[in-house]
Amino acid sequence: MESTAVFEQLLYEERGDVAYLTLNRPEARNALSMRLSDELVAAIERVRVTSELKFAVIRGAGDNFCVGDDLKEMAEGAWGDANEYLHRVRHYQNMAYALEELDKITIAAVDGFAVGGGLEVTMACDFVIATERARWGMPEVDTGITPGWGGTTRLPRLIGRRLAKEINMIGALHSARRAVELTLWNRVVPNNGLDAEVDKLLDVLRTKNQQTLRQLKLIINKGVEADLYTAQGFEALSAGFSAAANGWWRIPDHDQGAGLEGFVNKDGTWTTRRPAAIDFWAD
Repeated sequence: MESTAVFEQLLYEERGDVAYLTLNRPEARNALSMRLSDELVAAIERVRVTSELKFAVIRGAGDNFCVGDDLKEMAEGAWGDANEYLHRVRHYQNMAYALEELDKITIAAVDGFAVGGGLEVTMACDFVIATERARWGMPEVDTGITPGWGGTTRLPRLIGRRLAKEINMIGALHSARRAVELTLWNRVVPNNGLDAEVDKLLDVLRTKNQQTLRQLKLIINKGVEADLYTAQGFEALSAGFSAAANGWWRIPDHDQGAGLEGFVNKDGTWTTRRPAAIDFWAD
């Protein structure tokens, strides 16, 4: 089944279990205007609430992925005063969180430039495949601004603080192969092989247990931000959930829903548990 949604600066298409989100301002190298950013937020939300979708592919129209925020729009004052500017940045941060936390597997398909906010989009995706001619970097320093939604936060978590300082403070543009060497991106393919490689990855991912993929994404994303012992707690709970999903869900000293059933019917366990607890140490 195919489905489309109409946006002004973004192309949205659902083909089977995949949503394709195409940044569609090729004349501006797919710079993230305020409208395009708002439409990307809306498209991500559409993907989030649709259970039939398992994957999302983000790409750019024309010869580029995305050159980041629309600096012309910013320079003209469209972002407003400092307080409004802060709110716009927080809006973009929420967009990156929403993308990162989708319970779908996300793939950034990168051709041409992926700089500034464009690079930040890739950092919120699960997989990044790029062409040989792709270039990336964080050039904000040379316009006197700083990144707002990943360049100084996700980037050092992915490649370390020393390299993140190099990328941000110098502002150079780097090759796709260096992104793979730094583990920032996954794969480099020939310039004419991007769509085919995305399809190959989708074919492999479709063979997996989709619930297991969702759990792996969640525990890796959350665990990397936590201390080891907390992260291993997530890991253990995920293992138990996997056991339940595989059919080994009965635990001898669990009441198998009798607690809720007792509450609804006001009998059974409810008539023993609540009287014992409701006034205990309540003075």
